[in-house]
Amino acid sequence: MSTDDPERRPEPVAGQTVRHGTGVNSNRAFPTNNYPHNLDPFVLFERFYIDPDKGFPMHPHKGFEIVSYMIDGGMEHEDSLGVSHTAYENEAMRITTGGGIEHSEFPADGDACNGLQLWVNLPREKKEIDADYEGADQSDLPTDEREGATVTTVVGDGSPLSLHTHMEYLDVRVTDEWTWSVPDDWTGFLYGVAGDGTVDGDDFADGDAFPTTTGGDYHVETDDGLRLVAVSGEPHDEPIRQQGPFVF
Repeated sequence: MSTDDPERRPEPVAGQTVRHGTGVNSNRAFPTNNYPHNLDPFVLFERFYIDPDKGFPMHPHKGFEIVSYMIDGGMEHEDSLGVSHTAYENEAMRITTGGGIEHSEFPADGDACNGLQLWVNLPREKKEIDADYEGADQSDLPTDEREGATVTTVVGDGSPLSLHTHMEYLDVRVTDEWTWSVPDDWTGFLYGVAGDGTVDGDDFADGDAFPTTTGGDYHVETDDGLRLVAVSGEPHDEPIRQQGPFVF
């Protein structure tokens, strides 16, 4: 599937294992060999797994924003702004790297952890803004029952987390059938966290991604339960130039 072919029907793709230099393993949704593209405004997305003796020592970032959302365990964050904060299961943190920030990420309490990390491009006129950090506890993130699913808003209406990009980030636990609606001029993706089901009739399970560049309504079904995240946003229509921890 290619983002260069907007008429092609979206379909799920398997995530790819990425081993970081610090010994942390991730399942990356994109860009990968299976889906070798960014999804403007999104730079990359992956699920990380950090063993108790692993982690990311202090390192730099600039030019984008980071949303980390914990699935299991806790992750300790420290940065050059003087922030020290631990996010646990179903809690989130947002980092605006702007003109530059350094931070570290390690598992909390001597236990392994895993979570989801999304990189969101900053528009060109905001590449050099001041770095910033914001955390959100589970009680801060609104959860409501919708037809066929329980939905927690990580970024979007009611969430305290805001970015310099118009976007929505939902943690969705589908019990039966649920429809994901994406504005026609937005891009987005689904990512399987646990369980299995189908998206528009195609098999979909944990570690799978369903990227779309066309917007529209997408039908999710499951017999035994499916947890996924649904992320969508308004493109900046600017090139995404990533070089390691920097996005220019």
